Order: sequence, then C-alpha cells, then structure tokens
Amino acid sequence: MSYHNRDTLYIDGQWVSPHGTGTIEVINPATEQVIGHVPNGDQNDLDAAVDAARRGFDPLVSVDERRARLDAIIRAMEKNADSLAETVARELGAPLKIARALHVQLGIRAAQGILTTLEGYDFEERVGNSLLVREPYGVVGAITPWNYPIYQVVVKVLPAIAAGCTVVLKPGNEAPLSVFELVDAIHDEGLPAGVLNVVSGPGGVIGEAIAAHPGIDLVSFTGSTAVGSRVAEVAAGTVKKLTLELGGKSANVILDDADLAAAVKVGVGTAFLNGGQTCTAWTRMLIPRARYDEALELIQGAAARYTVGDPFEEATRVGPVVSRKQLESIRGFIDRAEKDGARLLHGGSQELAEIGCYVRPTVFADVDPNSELGQEEVFGPVLAVIPYETEAEALEIANGTDYGLSGAVWSGDTDRAIAFARRVQTGSLDINGGSHNPLAPFGGYKRSGYGREMGRAGFEEYLQLKSLQLPS
Repeated sequence: MSYHNRDTLYIDGQWVSPHGTGTIEVINPATEQVIGHVPNGDQNDLDAAVDAARRGFDPLVSVDERRARLDAIIRAMEKNADSLAETVARELGAPLKIARALHVQLGIRAAQGILTTLEGYDFEERVGNSLLVREPYGVVGAITPWNYPIYQVVVKVLPAIAAGCTVVLKPGNEAPLSVFELVDAIHDEGLPAGVLNVVSGPGGVIGEAIAAHPGIDLVSFTGSTAVGSRVAEVAAGTVKKLTLELGGKSANVILDDADLAAAVKVGVGTAFLNGGQTCTAWTRMLIPRARYDEALELIQGAAARYTVGDPFEEATRVGPVVSRKQLESIRGFIDRAEKDGARLLHGGSQELAEIGCYVRPTVFADVDPNSELGQEEVFGPVLAVIPYETEAEALEIANGTDYGLSGAVWSGDTDRAIAFARRVQTGSLDINGGSHNPLAPFGGYKRSGYGREMGRAGFEEYLQLKSLQLPS
C-alpha cells in the first residue's frame, strides 16, 4: 500500500500537474516496498518553474519581508516536526530518533541560525568614497541530495531567500516525500508565489537542465564529486555562479595525549551516523602506534553497541541504507578491502536479512592509507583504522586524499590540537569533540568542492557585491 503519492509539482505558489509523464517510485528501505511516488518532471516543467521564480524575484525586497518568509518556513517546520521525522524514517531508513534529532531538529536550528545571520547583517558598507552594496543574486537552482533531505533544503533554500533570491529546487529522488511534505506546510504558511518552486525528476534531465538554464543565476549543488564535476561543466556554458558541496574522506586524528576513550566513542558514532551516509563522516581513524591495541579494543566495544534494525524500534541505532543499490555498493567496498589486506575487526559483508537494505556496521584495522578503503568515499557504515608512528606521518595521511571536507583532532592539549588542525587541508574540523555551530560556515577544500553553506560566508554566497563611487 502506498504511503504518500505526489502527483503535482509546486510552481508559482500552487500545486500543478506536471508536463512530464511517469513517476519516480519511493521505496522504504526497511521493507523494500513502494511507499509513494513523485512526478517525473521534464524540461517544460523546469522552464515553468524558472519563469515563476523570475517573476517572483524582486531585487529590492525588504529585509522585513525576507524575515517574514523565513519565519513562515520555520513555523512550518516546527508545526510538522513529528510528521516530517516519520516520513524521513520511512523513505531514508534513518532510526526515528535520529530522524527527529538530526534531520528535523538540527534543520530547525540551522534555519534559526540563518535568521540570526540575516538580522545581524549590514547590506551596505562605506569604504573611502565608495558605497559597497550587497544585492540578491537572482534565481537560484538548488540541487539537494537524498541523505539529509530536510537539512539540505534548509541550508540552501533559506539563505537564498534571506538574501532576497527566489529558488527552483530539485530534491533527491530516493527521499523526496519529506521535501514535498515540507513545501506543502510552507505553502500553508503563505509564502509568496514564485519564491520557492519544486521540480522533481531524473538528475540527468532536471539537474542538468538547472545547470544549463540561462534563467538561473546561481546553482547550489550537494552530491558526489563526479556529479558535481558534471554540474560545473554544464554550468560553464552560461557562466553562472556555483557552490559545490561534494564528497569526503574525513580523518579523525587522535594524537598520543588524547582522551582515547572519548575520541573513539565519538569517532565511531560519527562514522556510523545516518548509516554512514554522511559526506562529513569521519571514516578514517588515525591512531598512534603506541596506543593502537588499546584503541582497537575500545573500537570493537563501541562498534558492538550499534544495533541494526527497524527504524521504528527504540533499540535501533543503525537502520537500513537507502536502497538495494547502495547496499550492494557498500558490500563491494567491504569485500575488496578484505582482498586488499585490511583486517576485519567488526562486521562484514554478510547479508543481515532477506528483506531490507541492512548492512553490518563494519570496522577494518591495519588499513593501507593508499588503498581504496583509505582513499575513496564508501557512503556507508564502514570505518578504516590506520596506525601512524609520528605526528608528521599523521598529518601526511590526513592530507593524503583528494578530499577535504571535514575531520577531527583530539589532544589533551587544546592548543596542540588547534596547531595540528591548522595544517590539515579541510574546510571544517572538530577539536576534542567541539559541538556543531549553526552560525559557522561549512564547505570543502580540494575535490570536496568550493563555496560555503551556513554562517555569514554561506549567506554571502547568494549576494552580489556592487561598488558605488561617490563624489569626494
């Protein structure tokens, strides 16, 4: 039985029948049953959405009006928090408590952080005889992934609206139902027509069309490095601005004077969070050789506590991964890692259930930093443990991938951890378990992308800078 079918797209402030034919099925990864569908939009649908966004764009929209629009979205999220979490749990497989805390409540906190940034922002600045004016970029094309369907909409759509832009949104196809539900709730709060438009459809059709569309001024994309490279290639034809948040292979560097128990506990949790389907997951744990055996014992104990099961069971800490395709990809990484000589410490690729896309949280020890598992993003609950001899070697390993998105450093001396972190080529690091800050910018170095989300820097991605030279 279907859970929630969506037969219309959101364009120009109303739900309209799509021009495109067919639907995209949404599958519950715990049951592998179809629970709903969304429209399979086409170029005509995207053109209509872009036209609506252009009509809805007012470069002089007041800050008060922008604030009102953000308030409406936050109200919609707060009023529908429980229902949104349940939908995320069903379509993504995230345990319900994780869906509530991470997907929805963290999204609300991020939304409130964007509102705080807007309220404290000065759009004009005097420099000498020049007046610097920051203006909205225009129409934004937001392409969001399936792994954090609500949060990723928040961190793209809300700063764009706060900047005065209008948005055409394409959600990820594996988990779009929660996005449609959120937009329904936002519509009920009275968002003006054209400010937000939603077109679902194949990435090769709608995603490429967004990147190529001359009526879109800026594209914000989150996804794999390979697809991000394609978005950049297509977008180059219209010389539009891009922000790209791509893959990661983040290092959790534990220095020799760290609180090992705390570092391991948090590190394992971060690696397995959301079934490992997190671009910021600390999937490489770097341990000093002198403390390696002690760390492996702690890692085994921590990993054993990650119970796999139905997302709606209270004891579940790891639900199914999003799809059978994703499951098979993860199992392939595990099998190849064993063939490459990594030592299986916990888990493995054996099938857990005949029904459901369940994968065992897996830990490998003695991982070669240059192997596939030491270099490539798995996007599943698989942790690579790598020993090192010296701090210099740890830094070399941490920086020794094409990615630079996130990471962590642990030390009994905070100044030492910060000094190490300054030399790591990555856009964001946690020091000794530092908590998430919704006012801080986020984004990558190297092949993890460019541009920033969140905070002042993320907000300014959606603003153009104009200088007016005044008479002296």
